[in-house]
Amino acid sequence: MILATDTAPWAADAYGRAVVAGRGPLYLCRPDGSRLPMDVERWCAAPDAADQTVLRRCTGSVLDIGCGPGRMVAALARAARPALGIDTAPAAVARCRAAGGTALLRSVFGEVPAEGWWGSALLLDGNVGIGGDPGALLRRVARLLAPGGLLVAEAVAEDVDERFSARLATDDSPSQASFPWARVGSTALATHAEDAGWTRVGSWSVAGRPFLALVNRS
Repeated sequence: MILATDTAPWAADAYGRAVVAGRGPLYLCRPDGSRLPMDVERWCAAPDAADQTVLRRCTGSVLDIGCGPGRMVAALARAARPALGIDTAPAAVARCRAAGGTALLRSVFGEVPAEGWWGSALLLDGNVGIGGDPGALLRRVARLLAPGGLLVAEAVAEDVDERFSARLATDDSPSQASFPWARVGSTALATHAEDAGWTRVGSWSVAGRPFLALVNRS
């Protein structure tokens, strides 16, 4: 889910155990000590109503970046639609494959198959924060898609634009190694996308989850 050189937190026991169990608690910890709960149960469940709005918009072959347990990739596979998930956590990749999806263990900033040919890409569940630099991530995703390709990106519900050094923790385990992360609301995400060469073609919110549909201008 993050830079190729910073995969350890997502491959570590706390995240892996949560994915295998299909439940938390698992927290994203800020430097000030505040903890943001991570919705492991939803990630490990079938796509919900909000996810379905994303699936309906996907066109062509779909790349799910930071696919986690793979609910979106598996749903696309069941619909006989070409899709690939990538993630840096072995437990997440294994769960995605067990659910019937195709997934590879790798970072979005590393080598990705069919670069420049994907019809759609997904950045869901906070994954716009990958690497701690939304602009750099959005520029990288643009290179992965075919010209005119579609990116569906999920923003956080708050009006924020923050970058920080994060850690993962559970109720009964200390925080693990830190990694760069970002949280962006819809306004900030739209600005970062415009600066990175994307055109917004849609926005919507379901169950408190805001999404932007972006088209690659290159």
